[in-house]
Amino acid sequence: MRFIHAADLHIDSPMRGLSMYEGAPVHELRGASRKAFRNLAHTALTEQVDLVVLAGDVFDGNWPDYNTGLFFTKTLAELTRAGIKVVVLAGNHDAESKLTRHLTFPTGAFKLGHDACQTISPEALGLDVAVHGQSYAVRDVTDNLAARYAPAVPGVLNIGMLHTALNGRPGHDSYAPCTTDDLVAKGYDYWALGHIHEREVVATDPWIVFPGNLQGRHARETGPKGFTLVTADDDHITQVEHRDADVARWARCTVDATEATRPADVLDLVRVGLERSVAEADGRLLAVRVVVDGATAAHDQLHHDREAFDTEVRSRAFELGDVWVEKVQIDTRRSVDLIDLRQRDDAIGALLGTIDHLRADPDALVGRYAATFDRLRAKLPAAVLTDGLDPTDPVVLARALDDAEALIAALLAEGSAA
Repeated sequence: MRFIHAADLHIDSPMRGLSMYEGAPVHELRGASRKAFRNLAHTALTEQVDLVVLAGDVFDGNWPDYNTGLFFTKTLAELTRAGIKVVVLAGNHDAESKLTRHLTFPTGAFKLGHDACQTISPEALGLDVAVHGQSYAVRDVTDNLAARYAPAVPGVLNIGMLHTALNGRPGHDSYAPCTTDDLVAKGYDYWALGHIHEREVVATDPWIVFPGNLQGRHARETGPKGFTLVTADDDHITQVEHRDADVARWARCTVDATEATRPADVLDLVRVGLERSVAEADGRLLAVRVVVDGATAAHDQLHHDREAFDTEVRSRAFELGDVWVEKVQIDTRRSVDLIDLRQRDDAIGALLGTIDHLRADPDALVGRYAATFDRLRAKLPAAVLTDGLDPTDPVVLARALDDAEALIAALLAEGSAA
C-alpha cells in the first residue's frame, strides 16, 4: 500500500511582502497554496495511493471567506470518490478558527478528535492500517500529547499523526513537546509529523518525518516544498520519498562581491546567481532575495546609489523570465588587508588573534559562553531565530566571528578614508 503524508498546507494564507514593488506577482502567489494542494491531489489520484494523512495546519487561522473551506472539502471529495481515504489532524492554526471546527467532511475522510488520542481502525479505513492522533483543541498546546497515544494495533501498519516541534526547532513555538524516544516507545511504523516547515527525516527506525510545508510563503521558506510519498509492504515501510508540490519557489541568491571593483562587475555576478536560481526552480515562478556581501572595492559605489543598483538587479531578473526580486540586500564592506592587521602589535592585532583562536576551536567558544548564549536565545523573538540567528548554533557562531572580523576591518577602513 502507499500513502501521502503532508502538513502545514496553510490554504489561502496571505503571502508576505507582495506589493512592495511594481510588477510583484501578487495574484500568482496568493493562489499558490491552493495550487500546491491540487498538485498533491493530482499525485494521489494518478498514482492511486490508498491514503492521505494531513498532519495539521490545513488552514491559517480564520478563513478569508467560506470559499476556503469549500475548496478543501471539494478536493477531499474528489479523493474519497476515487476510494482514497483521508485522515486530517487539526494543528495550532486550525484550532484558532471556529469555522474550521464545524467543517463537514465527505464520507471516507476522517478528522481526528481533540479531547483525547483517537485511533481510526483498519475496519473504518478498509485498509490494513491503523492511524492514531489527536487534534489541537486550542492554539497553545504545551502538554506531551504523544505520551497518551494508544498502543500499536498488532498485525497492521501503524501510523502516528502529531503536530509538534518535538524537543524544539528554531523559529517554531514548542507546541506538544516530546522526544524521539517518546515516539519510538509507541511501536508505530511511521510518525507523520507537522508544524515544522522545513523537511526533516528525524529517524528511520521507525520513520519519523516532517514533510515541511506544501508551499513556501515568504523569503525565509526557501527551496523545494511538498509532501512525502510512502510505500509499505504489510506492516513494513519500504520506501519514503519527497515529492515537490510547490508552484512558486522562494530562493536566496547570495553573491560574493569580493573580487568586484565596480557595480557593473557585481551585476554580472548577480546575473550568474539568478540564472542558477532559475535553473533550480525548474520552471516555477521564482521569488528571490538577492544578498550581496564580501569585502569589495565596489563597496562605496554600491552604497552611494543603492536605488540605481536595486533597479538594475530587477531589470536583469526580468530578462530571465518568470522571476521576481523580493528584496536586494547589500551587506558589503570596504576591503582591508587583514594579514597586515593581524601582525599589528596592539589591541587590534590581539583581538584578531583571539578571533582566529576561537575560529579554530568552535567547541571552546560554545563551551566558554554557553550560559550567555542560552540566555540570549531565550530573549530573541521567534522571527529572528527563523532567520537563522540562533546564538547557540556553532555555524551561526562561526559566521558571527567572520562578521566581527569584517566589522573591525570596515571600521578601520572608514577611519583611514576619513
